Amino acid sequence: MYLKMNIHGFALDSIAQRPVVLLKDADEANTIPIWINSSDTLYIVAELVRHDATAKSDRKDLLSALLGHLDAEVAEIVIEDVKDGLFDASVGVLLDGETVMLPVRISEALVLALKHSLPVMVAGHLLHKISLCDGETERFTDADARRFVDFLDNLDPADLGKYPM
Repeated sequence: MYLKMNIHGFALDSIAQRPVVLLKDADEANTIPIWINSSDTLYIVAELVRHDATAKSDRKDLLSALLGHLDAEVAEIVIEDVKDGLFDASVGVLLDGETVMLPVRISEALVLALKHSLPVMVAGHLLHKISLCDGETERFTDADARRFVDFLDNLDPADLGKYPM
């Protein structure tokens, strides 16, 4: 089972200090955050800027030119799994009536979804796998919370070195 999701937006995770792409379903009942590194962020921004620039000219990017030459089109974007924080993404290309699935980096999949106005099909098991609060387990016990509060109470700003408060 796959859940049809759209790219809802981009943000900066203030805790992790990493860019995050938010996928939401049509009802906005489910959200999947996809943290990306700085090189993927630059790739996405550069591709979207270049896409806007080439849309005003007759020139096509390599993939668009290749797809046009082969009389093929991007049919679907799929996220199958996440392993060690890395998403397994594929792009389905419709060629001669057959969909050929090509494994790609998550940033490439997101760019193609935006360029071709396609939803991202997310494997249903990922909702539970990457959910922060799925209700099945508690992330922190009361003892963990007390230890964290004690740590903050005893924190000396001088111990932070180059990161003063």
